[in-house]
Amino acid sequence: MPSLRILLAKPWLWSFVGALVVWLATIAFTGGYGAGGMLTSALALAEFTVIVGVGQMFVITLGPGNVDLSLPANIGLASAVAMKVMDGNDSMVVAGLLAALACGIAIGAANYLLIWALRIPPIIATLSASFIIQSIDISYGRGLQIKPPPGFAEFTNLQFFGIPVLAVLVMLFTVGAAILLQRMIYGRSVLAIGQNIRAAWLAGVKVGRIRFLTYALSGALGGLDGALLAGYFRGANVDIGNEYLLSSLAVVVIGGTSVAGGKANVPGVWGAALFLVLLLTMLNTFGVSAGVRLLLTGLIIVGVITAAGGEKALR
Repeated sequence: MPSLRILLAKPWLWSFVGALVVWLATIAFTGGYGAGGMLTSALALAEFTVIVGVGQMFVITLGPGNVDLSLPANIGLASAVAMKVMDGNDSMVVAGLLAALACGIAIGAANYLLIWALRIPPIIATLSASFIIQSIDISYGRGLQIKPPPGFAEFTNLQFFGIPVLAVLVMLFTVGAAILLQRMIYGRSVLAIGQNIRAAWLAGVKVGRIRFLTYALSGALGGLDGALLAGYFRGANVDIGNEYLLSSLAVVVIGGTSVAGGKANVPGVWGAALFLVLLLTMLNTFGVSAGVRLLLTGLIIVGVITAAGGEKALR
């Protein structure tokens, strides 16, 4: 059937298929015990990866070499800033979220300014920035004992019929991100730059401005993620964002976004995030060590990039 072939050609579909296979394998191993709770936990944890994954996706779509390696440090610092501004008071939640966003935007803007001013590759600029940010976070947030406001902490953990409310809001956010990418001038400009930066410039795209906005967007989403993680885990932590370096890259690649730029896939970020969380759950259930889990994640990323490269070569 033509419609079935068209559906199967969608790259985002395979990340969801992978998540389903891993979930079925896990419940088969446990005899069906905790199947629903596993999905609830997967949604609750995947939402945080999706937020930073979308920001990383926009950056990577700008073309080869573009990546934001400062996200873990950004998340850690923003979590401390948010908790300090909120100071355990529910009336300060909005102010704390805005402070976290401002912190993230400042980091994203600084990342691009390093790239632009020093003419160094993004991977070097953002990695160098991450060390500076981490140093600031250690002096600012180390030993921070401020708990999130009770209402905010309750909201980040709120569920209805086993579905996390925050996950639903993140789904709506990803719908907006897809519209931004495919239907609006900014998103179309990001895709054009990733496909051919010189052609985009000749066509009148403000390349520098778009790249600046994209790095600022990634920083803003990292800052927001830091605040939400602090609410979910009941406090800020210098290391709270450490796992999101690998996972933010993994969900972009596994979700069908091209590492060569110019091609992004928003639905795939959700599928890949669920796949990674469920894979981690399965490996934990099987008693696999942390080192093996990281090895498998790395092999999956390499496999996906190789498959994508091979498909491109065939075309």
